[in-house]
Amino acid sequence: MAQAMIGVIGGSGLYEIDGLENPQWVAVDTPWGSPSDEILRGTLGGVEMAFLPRHGRGHVHTPTGIDYRANIDALKRLGVTDVISISACGSFREEMAPGDFVVVDQFIDRTFAREKSFFGKGCVAHVSVAEPVCARLGDRIETACKAAGVTVHRGGTYLAMEGPQFSSMAESHLYRDWGCSVIGMTNMPEAKLAREAELCYATVAMVTDYDSWHPDHGAVDITKIIEVMTGNGTKARALLSEVVPGFAGERTACAHGCDHALEYAIITAPDARDDALVARLDAVAGRILQR
Repeated sequence: MAQAMIGVIGGSGLYEIDGLENPQWVAVDTPWGSPSDEILRGTLGGVEMAFLPRHGRGHVHTPTGIDYRANIDALKRLGVTDVISISACGSFREEMAPGDFVVVDQFIDRTFAREKSFFGKGCVAHVSVAEPVCARLGDRIETACKAAGVTVHRGGTYLAMEGPQFSSMAESHLYRDWGCSVIGMTNMPEAKLAREAELCYATVAMVTDYDSWHPDHGAVDITKIIEVMTGNGTKARALLSEVVPGFAGERTACAHGCDHALEYAIITAPDARDDALVARLDAVAGRILQR
């Protein structure tokens, strides 16, 4: 197997990486459009990594306006093997307090205005997202959080909403009743696309607030969120300083099959596939389509 290359998608509050050696911003062209920004390449603890600010430097993209397909394709095209997604979120659980991190293991997708697949007419594929995150990657993140002194919760369901508005109180209580742990606007379809691209993927949800359900905290206050977000950004950089160097050395195959998610997923017969779409899938699905 090749060496690991870590891709970090930085959400609100994380726009730079401490200790990155030989940093260089590079532009990556994709057949799906432009990524959110140029990608910052370098090494951290001897491990190659690529950092992509999800909203762009200066926070210029709305959650709906992000080109998720371009972002994932660009990381895959650069050689990324494992993606750590870092996102600000609201909490539905008292014990998951502002400033805590949650390594989520499930999603409920309530977005409706986004392109959610690389595949389509002319090349149909159905990828399982029953287990949408890589447990192996989650284990490493949990250990690194503890080493960095970050309060971390392992497991939980992330409710992905369309946004850009925050939840109504009725919605907030509904999602709590559903058993959700946190809420955010950006991890779907990102996680689904990472699975289609055969990338190991894990989410670190950085809690900024209690959404609008909590009787003692009232509605979401953006000024308070920004205050917490600043502290969370510092913790996220400390987390990455712990977790990324641990990927040094040869990368073994993913025990959970993330790197072979397309093995039996493509349904369209080879002689019926659309050549133009197949060409666009060169980075994402070349392992399968170029056999």
